[in-house]
Amino acid sequence: QVQLVESGGGLVQAGGSLRLSCAASGLTFSIYHMDWFRQAPGKEREFVAAIKSSGRNTYYADSVKGRFTISRDNAKNTVYLQMNSLKPEDTAVYYCAAAVVGTSYTSPAYWGQGTQVTVSS
Repeated sequence: QVQLVESGGGLVQAGGSLRLSCAASGLTFSIYHMDWFRQAPGKEREFVAAIKSSGRNTYYADSVKGRFTISRDNAKNTVYLQMNSLKPEDTAVYYCAAAVVGTSYTSPAYWGQGTQVTVSS
């Protein structure tokens, strides 16, 4: 059974930083592209960042480019999202997701339960 478990969310002031982690189990982590999405209250879920299975290619939404960094440790089956210079508009539930190699990283097959990030002004 595939499980993606996010951690690291919380409350932070604007301008601060948080590091999200997502631990994966039940899948061969090294053949999955890993994503972060987010959903703010009253809004649709949106793409935040993705990292290819090899870790060599990363992709970001324009709204987080230059502030967020996605990385992965295939030995630990874990993907990270380092979030710096946080803004109140980054407040959302952040979801980890996995897309098998050969499919689009924008259409993941597996999702975590989400972790809340709240940025106060």
